[in-house]
Amino acid sequence: MNDRQAIIETCDRTGWHSDRREWDRATALFTPKVLLDYTSLLGGTPTTVTPKEIVDSWASVLGGYDSSHHLMTNHLVTTDEGGDGAECTASFQATHRLDNPMGSPLWRIGGTYRFHLVRHGGGWKIDRMAMTILWTEGNRNILDLAAERQAATGEEHHGS
Repeated sequence: MNDRQAIIETCDRTGWHSDRREWDRATALFTPKVLLDYTSLLGGTPTTVTPKEIVDSWASVLGGYDSSHHLMTNHLVTTDEGGDGAECTASFQATHRLDNPMGSPLWRIGGTYRFHLVRHGGGWKIDRMAMTILWTEGNRNILDLAAERQAATGEEHHGS
C-alpha cells in the first residue's frame, strides 16, 4: 500500500472502528498525545489528550446510540517535505440513530475533518485531528440521550 492509501485508510478507520464499537482498534490509530479540536461541536478550545481519553469520550456517547454511521470522502492528502508527516482533509457525514419518545431518532452532521499524521511504529498515526461542522439536521437532543443511556449501563471502555 502506498503512503497516500495508508494515510486515507488510517483516517477512515476512526469512523469505521467507532461505528463498530471496536474501541481498542480505534485507540491504536493515534500517537501517544493528540491535539484534538472539536470546538465547532463542543465549544471551548483544542486540547492535547491521550488516545484512551479520545476513545473513552467517543465510547461514552456513541455506545449509547442504537447505531452510528460515519462516512468520509473527497480526501485531500499532502505530505510534508521530509515525507514523515502528512495532512489529510476529508468531507464527512455522520448519522446517529437513537429511538426515543421525544422526536426524530436521527441526528446528522456534515463537515470536514483535518487530520495530521506522522510515521510512527512502521505505519501512520494521527497526532492532530480537527472537526469543522458545516451543517446539522435532525434531533440533536439524542446526543444527550445517548450519553445518559451509556452512563446508565455502567459500561466503560477499558482499552489501552
